[in-house]
Amino acid sequence: MAAAETCVVTYLEMRAAGRAKRPWPGSAFRIEWVRPSVRFYRYLYASVGDGWFWELRKRFDDAELAAIVHDPRVEIHLLTEGGVPAGYGEIDRRVPNEAEITYFGLVPELVGRGLGRWFLEQITARAWRTWPERVWLHTCDLDHPRALANYEAAGFRVYDRQVEPALSPAYARAPIYG
Repeated sequence: MAAAETCVVTYLEMRAAGRAKRPWPGSAFRIEWVRPSVRFYRYLYASVGDGWFWELRKRFDDAELAAIVHDPRVEIHLLTEGGVPAGYGEIDRRVPNEAEITYFGLVPELVGRGLGRWFLEQITARAWRTWPERVWLHTCDLDHPRALANYEAAGFRVYDRQVEPALSPAYARAPIYG
């Protein structure tokens, strides 16, 4: 199959905080706000995103990436299972009165086990901690097939769709886990 030149990006937002509905999945899971080294961030980004063709931040040199992930307005929330990284959510508050969930996901071994909605609810609740006017995120048609439905079920509403250039030839549909 030829490489995709474009993808459909769906933008979603939430204008009021909701309540987490899913119970905590078990004592082995923890979420903590971390300030990772650039090296550890690259590990998380690849561990969670490689199956979904996350490419953009791989193009950043260490200084560019550090400027983002070490910015005090950017939060990295690490999900662990028994102390082992299981996923992460990134909240960017650099735009006043907004919280963008810029990256969110689980490691491949946990995809499909029902943890995604619970983890999304937890990250969304953390995004609302500073009472922004809105919490928003985007997804694209190259993401997990249930991503958009998961975001909508969590209370996010679509406000825009755009056809945008794909970031990499790797965006060609290939077998993915999930």
